[in-house]
Amino acid sequence: MTNVIAERVGGTDVTPASGGDHAEIAARVTGIHETVFVKAASSDLAVRSLRYELQASRAVTVPYSPAVAWDFETDGWLVAAFEYCPGPHADLSPGSPDLGLLRAALNHLGELQAPGHVPWFSPVARLGFTDPAMDGDTLVHTDLNPANLIVTPAGLRIVDWAYTTRAAAWLEPALLAPWLIGSGHTPEQAEIWLAQTPAWSTTTPEVLDRFASANAAKWAAKAQQLTAAWVHDLAAWTGRWAAHRSTKPASR
Repeated sequence: MTNVIAERVGGTDVTPASGGDHAEIAARVTGIHETVFVKAASSDLAVRSLRYELQASRAVTVPYSPAVAWDFETDGWLVAAFEYCPGPHADLSPGSPDLGLLRAALNHLGELQAPGHVPWFSPVARLGFTDPAMDGDTLVHTDLNPANLIVTPAGLRIVDWAYTTRAAAWLEPALLAPWLIGSGHTPEQAEIWLAQTPAWSTTTPEVLDRFASANAAKWAAKAQQLTAAWVHDLAAWTGRWAAHRSTKPASR
């Protein structure tokens, strides 16, 4: 495997990823021909996840998804190289200029239709709960946390498409709400910002109420079972959003 990679990039100067990936190997690989981000998987689950990510990345219009440079299989490994995205993770705090980049990306992705011949995740398979209003034909990333948003010299890149879901367009901004809250927005500020995206208005306040409540209940249950800090953070942020929506006037 390493010999094939070395031939393709012209060397193997490897910098492992710091975390947050589903493949067994994830690293920046630099050679005389190119610099790419390489993922490699060998277990059944990891191979399925990486194959799915390749499928999603090819379906998303560049530039928001890193381009797939190449992929191959050898000795039980699936190896994929993606466009390397240099730059910091997006800052989603109030007033950040990165919010403008993210809004433009959301407007673009909200119009991206999921290819019908592909067996995408359904909302219930991705989220663990369902509502008829979540069904749709838009390709939804579902995990726009700051670690998956990279501000490169060429613009914003959204990485890690392993959980791409075929769903209603409003689901993307709704899933982003807790991350905005976690970045310093109040729930009301988060909703005001999200209302600038066309997809936000494609559903009703009642649907958003139900979604916020169900998502908060899910993460509260996870926080009872798991100790990871990020799980407890999401439980807090989804809980704050659900509480905000539950106290809004019924006539909103």
